[in-house]
Amino acid sequence: MKSYKLKFRAFGNSAILIEWPQRIVKEILEDIRIFSDKIEGKNIKEIQELNFVYASLLIIYNSDLISFSELKQKLQLLYDEDNSALQRHHALWEIPVCYDKEFGIDLDFLSEEKKLSIDEIISLHSGNIYTVYGIGFLPGFLYLGGLKKALHIPRRSTPRLEVPRGAIAIGGDQTGIYPQHTPGGWHILGKTPVSLFNPRSEKPCFATPGDKIKFRPVSRAEFELIQIAENTEVYELKKELYD
Repeated sequence: MKSYKLKFRAFGNSAILIEWPQRIVKEILEDIRIFSDKIEGKNIKEIQELNFVYASLLIIYNSDLISFSELKQKLQLLYDEDNSALQRHHALWEIPVCYDKEFGIDLDFLSEEKKLSIDEIISLHSGNIYTVYGIGFLPGFLYLGGLKKALHIPRRSTPRLEVPRGAIAIGGDQTGIYPQHTPGGWHILGKTPVSLFNPRSEKPCFATPGDKIKFRPVSRAEFELIQIAENTEVYELKKELYD
C-alpha cells in the first residue's frame, strides 16, 4: 500500500492532528484505518483516544507522560513500519429504510428539483454501496460517501429545527443517518427503525470509518416489525465481512 507524507500539528496542549493529503478517497481512508489499528495494537500508554475522519487522524494523549515532539517521532516511526503482514477485515452493514412519504418528507421536493420520479430517487439511493468516511457532528452520525451524482444537491437554505432520529438524508455529495433528534439541514428521504448509537454499549457506534453501508428498502409494515424487535433488543443489523 502507498505511503503518504504526513503533517503533524499540535492540537491544543494534549492532542496531535495528523493530516494526509486532503482528498476524500478510499485509499487514504484505508491508510489511516491501518495506521489507527497499528497504534491501538501497540497499546501506547500515553495515548488516550483516537478519532479519524476523511483524511485526518486526531490523537489525544497524556501530555504529562510524553511531549508533542516525542510522540510525533514515535508515531512517524510506527507509520514507516512495513504493513505487508497486516490483515484488515472490512464490514458491510445492511440498514433497513422505509422510504414512505411520511418519513421521506423531502421526496416530493427532490423529485421536482432533480426531475426524477420518487421511485427513481429511492432506486438510486438504495442501489448503491456507501463508504463510511467519518463519524460526527453528532455522536454516531455517519458521513457516507458514494452518493450517485444524479442525487447531489445543496443542503437546505434554512435548516430544520428538528430532524427525527433515524432520518436518512442527503446533502451535497453525501448521504447520512441522523442518530438522534437534532436540528439539521440535509434533505430527508426516509427513516430507519434501527437505533444506530447506544452510549451504554461497549462500542456505542456500530460502524467505524472505512466500513460499507447498504440501504435496504422496507415497507411500512416491516418497518414497524423491526421497530418492535429493536425496542425489545432482539434485532441485529446484518453484517458481512470481507478482506
